[in-house]
Amino acid sequence: MFSTKIGDEYKYDLTESKFRTAFEFLKRKDLAELPVGWIELENGVRASVQRYTSFCDDEVFFESHEKYFDVQYVVEGEEYCGVCSRAGLVVKTPYSESDDITFYENPVSSGKVLLRAGDFILLAPEDVHKPRLAAAEKMEIKKIVVKVPV
Repeated sequence: MFSTKIGDEYKYDLTESKFRTAFEFLKRKDLAELPVGWIELENGVRASVQRYTSFCDDEVFFESHEKYFDVQYVVEGEEYCGVCSRAGLVVKTPYSESDDITFYENPVSSGKVLLRAGDFILLAPEDVHKPRLAAAEKMEIKKIVVKVPV
């Protein structure tokens, strides 16, 4: 899934080698066995293997990044990823350059995408998102977030 505004459809070249590195990594057959932690890949790409229990909506906040795309891939479980436009959002925690993240107050309205095992969502720097949301119920999730440099 790739969603953007008309006029931005050619802003990023998703066929660049850095994206191929990310997607080839996610095609590995051993993703379920990978330990939690960071894995350095080629082309400045790195992967964060995560395991956690999904959260209720009021327990997490929207976020955005400036230096990296997120390719969020669910290995086990299912969760929602909230999505919305950055326009009009109120900053909760200002941008941290060292963590490459800004947090926002939850807006009055937003959308969300259901991610099941084997699904991914590609989030560009302008895409504000709220990952780790419980779907039908809170559950254990194994996810890999691949950070692709802008």
